[in-house]
Amino acid sequence: MITVTFYKDGQLLLGVKTEKGILDVSSALHKYPDAAVPATIGEVISRGGEGRQALEAFVDRSRFEDTLFYQDEEMRFGPCVPEPQKIICVGLNYKKHADECNMAYPPAPLLFSKFSNTLAGHGEDVPLPDKSTQVDYEAELCIVIGQQASNVTKEDALSYVYGYCNADDVSARDLQFKSSQWLLGKTCDKFSPIGPYLVTADEVGDPNNLTIRTWVNEEIRQDSNTSDMIFYCDEIISYISEHMTLYPGDLILTGTPEGVITGYPEDKRIWLKDGDIVTVEIEKLGQLTNRFVK
Repeated sequence: MITVTFYKDGQLLLGVKTEKGILDVSSALHKYPDAAVPATIGEVISRGGEGRQALEAFVDRSRFEDTLFYQDEEMRFGPCVPEPQKIICVGLNYKKHADECNMAYPPAPLLFSKFSNTLAGHGEDVPLPDKSTQVDYEAELCIVIGQQASNVTKEDALSYVYGYCNADDVSARDLQFKSSQWLLGKTCDKFSPIGPYLVTADEVGDPNNLTIRTWVNEEIRQDSNTSDMIFYCDEIISYISEHMTLYPGDLILTGTPEGVITGYPEDKRIWLKDGDIVTVEIEKLGQLTNRFVK
């Protein structure tokens, strides 16, 4: 199943992608009330398999009139998971990215966090901070946790995943490297666009073998595969769960491949500027596009 969130009449609503377009679940439930069907993506995820099955069954009834469906270009997307309890990121997690930065591979996942103020949707403008002149893109596969996970094994880890989405771990490098703590450069407003789609794990298959790409103004900058990760998705989930409990809806950004601006020689670095358009595409997850504005 593929879901989205979108804005309508000042509210952030749930949509389900179908062959006819994206079904407006809230409007459909208003016309065809069904108390068993979750009305938000938070409810879908938190209710586990039962919630997802109820929503899928509702959508598959195929009785909805055309006015309840929208096409992507008609919609104003929100973050596909708008209210995570945690946003956990993994730094330096692709071999070729570590190589381009002349950095040793970390012996364990290098973790840092982001906050909800960083979330943005597909098509949303991302403001360039006044205090930074070195803003960079980072295409990342984002894991969305589907079940409470504590001390899970690597072998079981992927069973705790609800689904996956595109993410751009936008980074202000001059702020990031002001100190040994990366927080400042990672948590500016709207520095974590995610979406447009949240795709359930069964539709994605192996998350450790997906093509991942980035374009800046239609010029390809990153072109890799998640197989180049140093720590795969199951290892990351297991490792994090050994140190903190993961909850349904938590987001894990799994690192970026080579091709980021900071990996270029210093005289070749052209940082993101007003009007630049960045598109992140991961196999099976669609394209996430955002414009950067001053």
